[in-house]
Amino acid sequence: MDIASIPPELIRLALGLVLLAAFVGGNATLLVYVERKVAGHIQRRPGPFEVGPHGILQTVADAVKLVGKQLLTPRDADRFVFWLAPFMAFLPVFVMFLPIPFAPNLYALETNVGVILILAFAGLGVLSLCLAGWASNNKWGLLGAARAVAQSVGYEIPLLLSVLAVCFMHGSLDLLTISKEQGAWPWQWNVVLQPVAFVIYFICALGETNRAPFDLPEGESELTAGFHTEYSGMGFGLFFLAEYANMIVVSSVATVLFLGGFNGPGAPGSWWFLAKVYALILVMMWIRWTYPRVRFDQLLNLNWKWLVPLATINLLATALVMKL
Repeated sequence: MDIASIPPELIRLALGLVLLAAFVGGNATLLVYVERKVAGHIQRRPGPFEVGPHGILQTVADAVKLVGKQLLTPRDADRFVFWLAPFMAFLPVFVMFLPIPFAPNLYALETNVGVILILAFAGLGVLSLCLAGWASNNKWGLLGAARAVAQSVGYEIPLLLSVLAVCFMHGSLDLLTISKEQGAWPWQWNVVLQPVAFVIYFICALGETNRAPFDLPEGESELTAGFHTEYSGMGFGLFFLAEYANMIVVSSVATVLFLGGFNGPGAPGSWWFLAKVYALILVMMWIRWTYPRVRFDQLLNLNWKWLVPLATINLLATALVMKL
């Protein structure tokens, strides 16, 4: 087969997937270490500082323990669906990374519907949680799955409305176009014109990634571990990797839509993009280890009584201003 006959778009896509796999794996390792350090400092936990210099070997010990554990399938569980769910949680993440522009010329897939692509595949995440809880034949898993569906379906609505407000401003669903149309300085970013949409998006992102204070689908003190109660070894590990990968995806989309993407003072580039993404992730970690978990009725009331009406009003106001 002549390599020259392969379309350059296909080569770019294949190379992008390989690089993304390395990025997701390396990033999960880094974030596990950082999260333990953040938790250790905020809650004065000595554990993350004990294994190796500054606790740097704790992540290695966790990874070895996770990989070495036996994979068990609960009695009377639906075996096929039970093991399909972790892969459904993890694999769609790669597709969501494809249209994200890390730099002006650093992206795996150029498409003018990048926003729709990400939102469409994000829906598979909640489906995987639903299947995991249902197939486990465990009451805690089923309750966790029911919570995950109610939470994700509810919080997707204001998240979508806040994203649409930015898309209305730019008249595009292309993430690269939206990035390029913002300036280098903070007052030229969309967050200045759409502060309400940014706050709504960030709250909904916490809900969509099941991060505290919205981690009710897991709820260790109520549901043991919710939808992944019965998973051991790398079955649990794939859900774990998917959670950190989803944190990067929602932070990347927030960076593109509201924080200027790869633009910054001086020269634009991936360094600005990654700095903004990791700053948002640190805020998510700070919230997790600072605030307690909300009750389920509080979670739903916040969404349906506040976020959905505010996001709707903000979208209508944006549409009116753009029409004038």
